[in-house]
Amino acid sequence: MTQTGWAMLALLAVVLVWAVAAYNRLVVLRNRIANAFGQIDVQLKRRHDLVPNLVEVARGYLKHEASTLQAVIQARAQAVGAADAARAAPGDAARIGALAQAEGLLGGSLGRLMVLTENYPELKADATMRQLSEELTSTENRLGFARQAFNDQVLDFNNAATRSPALIVARLLGFAPAPMLEATRSEAERAAPQVRF
Repeated sequence: MTQTGWAMLALLAVVLVWAVAAYNRLVVLRNRIANAFGQIDVQLKRRHDLVPNLVEVARGYLKHEASTLQAVIQARAQAVGAADAARAAPGDAARIGALAQAEGLLGGSLGRLMVLTENYPELKADATMRQLSEELTSTENRLGFARQAFNDQVLDFNNAATRSPALIVARLLGFAPAPMLEATRSEAERAAPQVRF
């Protein structure tokens, strides 16, 4: 074999090693996204498990607020379904978007329930209700941190998959950009609540 042949073979070997390394890095980053979503999933399950208990405690006090309790139950069911779908494919933009929307609905209905508890001093004073409310608040905080970690992993993956020359490997092998998990989707949701006295 001539020197040119050896040089071409060496160049081909370098390109092949680089392509394998780029592929492996993308796989690792994609797996980190799945792991980060797993952390979100743990907190979502905790949240979803707390909601029926919260509704059951409130039900005895809020007999005239059945529509609010029903809205919470329906929002929880939608959120559980969306979480199950997203768990199956945490890199799917449509499933992550549906999860964010369902969790937003659940958060809104839980917020309305908590506002209602303020109007019922007996419910507000109930020890079980206080404990469940504190657990829910703690879970919401953990969920926020888990979302942030997920989005950090998505950012790392998307940066790696869209940088040149790794972009070539990503496109050839089907590594599509992963979606961020947004807590809010509209300007109305992003607006600060108005407090009036």
